Amino acid sequence: MATENIMDPALSRIPEGKLAEKWTNYKAHQKLVNPANKRKLDIIVVGSGLAGGAAAATLGELGFKVKCFCIQDSPRRAHSIAAQGGINAAKNYQNDGDSVYRLFYDTIKGGDYRAREANVYRLAEVSNNIIDQCVAQGVPFAREYGGTLANRSFGGAQVSRTFYAKGQTGQQLLLGAYSSLNRQIQKGNVTMYARREMQDVVLIKDEQGVERARGIIVRNLVTGELERYSAHAVVIATGGYGNAYFLSTNAMSCNGSAAIQIYHKGAMFANPCYAQIHPTCIPVHGDIQSKLTLMSESLRNDGRIWVPKKLEDAKRLQRGEIKGHQIPEEDRDYYLERRYPAFGNLVPRDVASRAAKERCDKGFGVNGTGLAVFLDFSDAINRLGKAAVADKYGNLFQMYQKITDDNPYETPMMIYPAIHYTMGGIWVDYELQTTVKGLFCAGEANFSDHGANRLGASALMQGLADGYFVLPYTLQNYLADQIQVPRFSTDLPEFEEAEKAVKAKIEKIMAVQGTRTVDSIHKELGHIMWEHVGMGRTKEGLEEGLKLLAEIRKTFWKEVYVPGKADSLNTELDKAIRLLDFIEIGELMARDALHREESCGGHFREEHQTPEGEAQRDDKNFMYVGCWKYMGEGKEPELWKEMLNYQEIKVQTRNYKN
Repeated sequence: MATENIMDPALSRIPEGKLAEKWTNYKAHQKLVNPANKRKLDIIVVGSGLAGGAAAATLGELGFKVKCFCIQDSPRRAHSIAAQGGINAAKNYQNDGDSVYRLFYDTIKGGDYRAREANVYRLAEVSNNIIDQCVAQGVPFAREYGGTLANRSFGGAQVSRTFYAKGQTGQQLLLGAYSSLNRQIQKGNVTMYARREMQDVVLIKDEQGVERARGIIVRNLVTGELERYSAHAVVIATGGYGNAYFLSTNAMSCNGSAAIQIYHKGAMFANPCYAQIHPTCIPVHGDIQSKLTLMSESLRNDGRIWVPKKLEDAKRLQRGEIKGHQIPEEDRDYYLERRYPAFGNLVPRDVASRAAKERCDKGFGVNGTGLAVFLDFSDAINRLGKAAVADKYGNLFQMYQKITDDNPYETPMMIYPAIHYTMGGIWVDYELQTTVKGLFCAGEANFSDHGANRLGASALMQGLADGYFVLPYTLQNYLADQIQVPRFSTDLPEFEEAEKAVKAKIEKIMAVQGTRTVDSIHKELGHIMWEHVGMGRTKEGLEEGLKLLAEIRKTFWKEVYVPGKADSLNTELDKAIRLLDFIEIGELMARDALHREESCGGHFREEHQTPEGEAQRDDKNFMYVGCWKYMGEGKEPELWKEMLNYQEIKVQTRNYKN
């Protein structure tokens, strides 16, 4: 087992004072940069989704010179566009008991008491500002008949606080950020670099000998050239690492490479084992799929989840002899409503996913593979009418029918859990700064706000909170004493050395010239991850997984085949570089899951569960953020613990039954 160390609480940089006053006090005492000095300072933002796009636009608006990088051909193609269901905020328009404190509490509780209290409260506090910002940008949120903004419920809450734009909320929010970004591009405050992928971060020592992030090395994905860019600070906003599992709801281009690159340069990786399994995904239907499709959690507002009560009915469904709508009401097991009456179908994602797995493991699955449950809208259609249901979910129903060739208005949808989001990520302090000076991390790429499980509609909230309302303050605080630091030449030895290291890695990959495609090895990695580091984990399974992951690393270096040339357009090379980083992420996830001898949120160790099959935390021994420090190639990483101290809330076993 890796060496263990306790982090100094001061490293988290949490302001003093009452919880509700910490962010206000921070802003009141932060250092500022005057307008004339802002244009002398360069900031690199890697990623252009909601977190990166919002940060680049806002920093540009403030007057900083921003260089923004994305791997797509346009920022509007960032994966944030795929988010469907909505974004949380504590506006309390329904007067149903919501408040900033309740949003904070629900988020902490939903994360199974494994998130940093101060960060989560700030997130809840700025949530209302996000909605105002997006409305001002013209985001077409759904509205009630009288013109007021509409809300719906999401998992883990007993109030309606989720703002939405049909099933296209992520798309509309991203277009809002994109329009703000374009304004700054036109003004010359933001320079956009599309089709570039970061390969390394460049650290330069200051006069005191402290290493600071001062630039990046990128690969031009069109020409294959390596390029150098410098700045006074670097922001990583590149999303999560769910594609380590190969099959996930993430876009094919989503990857964890930037996180691994900065991990190798000293940024700690926190809670890597916290991966979210989304309960409402279209089931796997073959062995040639490249990704899975998410069905929005908003569907659980009106859809009811069930399996047959009788095993013989399940077997008939699996053989295709009958359809779901043919099973009478009295023979249906609405198992979430039965087990969790207070929340019913709106329990948090980790709870809903494990419940679906339990039913399918017992043989009650409803499709040919036995790995599916029903999401049924017949009750809502009878109660509200087909037109009202179509108005709410029409585009989602259409997408489901196109993929499955089943009409969800007539027969129940079939869903099954799938990898969706990662709560783990790069460790950051209250200011979103990593353990490397001048290197910040925002959105899903960091670990900060969701604990061991993310509530639905909270990812968009965190991305925009970080980009619009946190980084513009905390980056200023950092840059205030950097105004006399001149711009850095990319001819410095540090840039030369970083580029040489990247080039050597690429040449090594190209030189293998084996017989296996990148995708075939990635599929094998995904199978190992799902079987050994998936929904249900055991000590033996994780130990076996680590052995298999070591073998697949050997397989990569022995058998991978990358055609073409390194100095030109080469998508297979792009995938190979990312795959190598996914293997390392997989090892981190398995190692972290093995050391955490408890069940909490998305991390479920089968040895640690209640008699009812619920997650059993060990607060005495594991009330901390597990942070992994890179110690060099071939060496085990060091485990550092950031102890969690809850002052404003009572830590208790999650209860969604009453």
